[in-house]
Amino acid sequence: MGTEDNRRELDIEISRWGIPDNNNAQYVVQPYYIPANIVRFRAPAGILTQSVQWKPGSATFTTTAGSDGPAKERVIQEHVFTAGVPAPSGQTVRMNLYVFLKGQNPLKNDTEVIIDNFEYLP
Repeated sequence: MGTEDNRRELDIEISRWGIPDNNNAQYVVQPYYIPANIVRFRAPAGILTQSVQWKPGSATFTTTAGSDGPAKERVIQEHVFTAGVPAPSGQTVRMNLYVFLKGQNPLKNDTEVIIDNFEYLP
């Protein structure tokens, strides 16, 4: 479970977590085991833009599809968390690509993620 200092995490995760018909994306404010801290949804294949707007007391997660700029992007999912959002302090960014339960669920196709742009605007 860890200490409160270890729970200062906001996540956008793309995975079915080993369940083939599961929704394939989620927003999480850690700790994940609190039901109100996780929102699952279906993200389509193709180009997606993920964003988090983090303010004192709230975190707004947005997923859009498309690559023609904001005027032509389509909102796939958006959620605002207002409970359990950590206060900003000593932020770091990590991006991970891993295979969940690789031995039990081997990949059938190659996997690729292309990060076209990353911005951090304090």
